[in-house]
Amino acid sequence: MASGKSEGSATDYVVHHLTNLKLDLTTMTLDPYATGFWVVHIDSIVFSLLLGGLFLWFFRKVAKSVTTGVPSGAQNLVEMVVDFVDTQVKETFPGHHPLIAPLALTIFVWVFLMNCMDLVPVDLLPTLATGVGLDYLKVVPSTDVNITFGLSLSVLALIFYMNIHMKGWGGLGKEALTQPFGAKLAPFNLLLRIVEELAKPISLSLRLFGNLFAGELIFILIALLFTQGAVLFVTGLALHWLWAVFHILVVTLQAFVFMVLTIVYLGLAAEHH
Repeated sequence: MASGKSEGSATDYVVHHLTNLKLDLTTMTLDPYATGFWVVHIDSIVFSLLLGGLFLWFFRKVAKSVTTGVPSGAQNLVEMVVDFVDTQVKETFPGHHPLIAPLALTIFVWVFLMNCMDLVPVDLLPTLATGVGLDYLKVVPSTDVNITFGLSLSVLALIFYMNIHMKGWGGLGKEALTQPFGAKLAPFNLLLRIVEELAKPISLSLRLFGNLFAGELIFILIALLFTQGAVLFVTGLALHWLWAVFHILVVTLQAFVFMVLTIVYLGLAAEHH
């Protein structure tokens, strides 16, 4: 959500809110301008782990207190989410594999929680961080392409695992060399297969990153209106409410799309041509 005021120019305000808390591992110092492979976005990692821990704690707590009598609101919520994900898996994944449903549930809930950080007022946590000496803090992990690409690379690794598990090395090699144009065009088939497999994590990561980054940017721009006089303040409140309501759909849809595409990709890997 948008809230708060800007300091300095509007450009400085936007850039500040889109800059990660970075740790340069080569010097072990916090440097917002650091670039390169040995730079870690601490805020993205910390919030991702905290939200993952929240997911595990909440679902475990509900599972331990489940009852066959009148269920609590938390139990109803968890059961609804589990049933929803289980239905998607049954409709999308061919056959049965014990990995798919838990994986789909983890992806959906974890990505949804990361996306929901976009609904936190944009100035709230950065202001609190400034009070403890942290000048930069970016609180939405899914607006960091490193996080979304890391998730998609994990999916790619599972695709390779599923291919080998279901088809074996020989079956996978035969499929890569002979599909779709036959053995005579084996090099071309292999090239197409490589492009196809690489396109999956790229599309997964950039779709999630692009939608959430755009949403966060709009919240930040709306926040600028709160410092521009009474008329724009009221306008900002109206825009803030409208965009927040719409963005609830966006954060849910993007988590759903990431989950469904993961199931589809794993289902394709499990199928024999």
